[in-house]
Amino acid sequence: MNAAAPTLSLAVLVPVYNEEHLVAASLRRLRVLESSLHLTRIEVIVVDDGSHDGTPAALEAFRQEQAGRDADGGEAKMSWTFLRHPRNAGKGKAIETALREATGTVSIIHDSDLEYQPRDILRIVEIFATEEADAVFGSRFAGGSVRRVLMYRHQLGNKLITFLCNLASNVNFTDVETCYKAIRTDLLKSIPLQSNDFRIEIELSIKLAKRGARIFEIPISYRGRTYAEGKKIGWRDGLGALVAIFRFAASDNIYRLDQFGSQILARLSRAPRYNRWMAEVIRPFCGQRVLEIGSGVGNLTRQMIPREHYVASDINPLYLDSLRALREDHPYLDVSYCDVTEVATFPDLERGFDTVICLNVVEHVDDDRAALLNIKAALRPGGRAIVLVPNGPGLFGTLDEVLGHKRRYTEASLTELGRACGLLVVKVIPFNRSGCFAWWLNGKLLKRTHFGRFQVQMLNWLTPLFRRIEAHLPTPALSLIALMERPAIAAGELGDQAPGAATARAAKPLSGAL
Repeated sequence: MNAAAPTLSLAVLVPVYNEEHLVAASLRRLRVLESSLHLTRIEVIVVDDGSHDGTPAALEAFRQEQAGRDADGGEAKMSWTFLRHPRNAGKGKAIETALREATGTVSIIHDSDLEYQPRDILRIVEIFATEEADAVFGSRFAGGSVRRVLMYRHQLGNKLITFLCNLASNVNFTDVETCYKAIRTDLLKSIPLQSNDFRIEIELSIKLAKRGARIFEIPISYRGRTYAEGKKIGWRDGLGALVAIFRFAASDNIYRLDQFGSQILARLSRAPRYNRWMAEVIRPFCGQRVLEIGSGVGNLTRQMIPREHYVASDINPLYLDSLRALREDHPYLDVSYCDVTEVATFPDLERGFDTVICLNVVEHVDDDRAALLNIKAALRPGGRAIVLVPNGPGLFGTLDEVLGHKRRYTEASLTELGRACGLLVVKVIPFNRSGCFAWWLNGKLLKRTHFGRFQVQMLNWLTPLFRRIEAHLPTPALSLIALMERPAIAAGELGDQAPGAATARAAKPLSGAL
């Protein structure tokens, strides 16, 4: 990043509880952030979490001091907000209150004591500017320049908690209990926070890992306090952290409810074997210049790359952020906003795409014919669209409604739709006969509006069995995969080709497909 053109803004979230002697000094230290070459603006949001000592008076005195500095023309890059809880609600609640006011592109938690040094935040911010980070943790145990020597047994407890958290999240943190967690604000706001106290440190670490966030660590200085000096975290908090590890390891509540159904789709992503099965079915029919519409968090994308050129797309901004985390290590991968109903949003590629993958998208739009025409326009002549849709109008139920399905298809209706759009329907592949009964049971008979976590886990465990018996089941398929080609010659040049001739052709991999 060019230091002369900073693009980041920072929200510093400061939970305060009974720190009358230290809070003003801690806040004054934050003024060092003005020297950052990467920040256009810094907002400090202080939440007094129901302190019952002299903290409110100390904060008011600091507020007046700061107002005087602002009146003199100083601190142009910094703004200050002071909030108060009427009663103590815990660190997690204080952070949540501060986060509601945050508008910076990055948010970082800063404790109101003097254990952490804000000059380390300057180095943390730099990682966001240079590495496309989603989160940066300041680690006290990764070799910081200064570390006060204190409480060995306390450090052992920290390392045990970090070890167990790493087992649960499969991420190699060195310090999950660090206060200095900096996270992109839109990402942080999209995570449902459930912990009111110090367990928020575990919750954030595990949920960021489950979201596939691009997380970095840097060493920071640390000057820990003794309990005689006012340290508040104790053995009960350690036990709470252990319970939190097991709780959040088992949870998939990692998205707030939104218009995109992110929470429901996140649960479905916990079936990697099923996603791998789907990828293996369509992989032989993919070329080297691919547009994937509706990529989500990249479950299929990871299975389909590498390719000569691959564009992963979605309309959900949270998913797009997750996909961009893949781009750094895959130079052939582009990420783009793409609405299948708006041809102007389709990414341009010279000579067009030889493959467009569109799985579980067309059934969501009001005008599926317009969507297929847009897909056709993105294909080069002779290019292929791979379209997966739900099968069986008789299966339409509450699960379809909650997922936003407008319709379910039959092989005949899907084939007719392709032909109406000028696409040659080469083949229609029935997919997942095993899931038909479960869908009928949950969506039609029991009228459920969500997928149980155990059911998704069972789907993942049983997928190898389902694959073996798929061809022998008499039940209808839950989905249909249509292979449609854009004609290599104009429609008027097809002559007297017999209706149905296109569907009679064998589906062969495109030239150069993996």
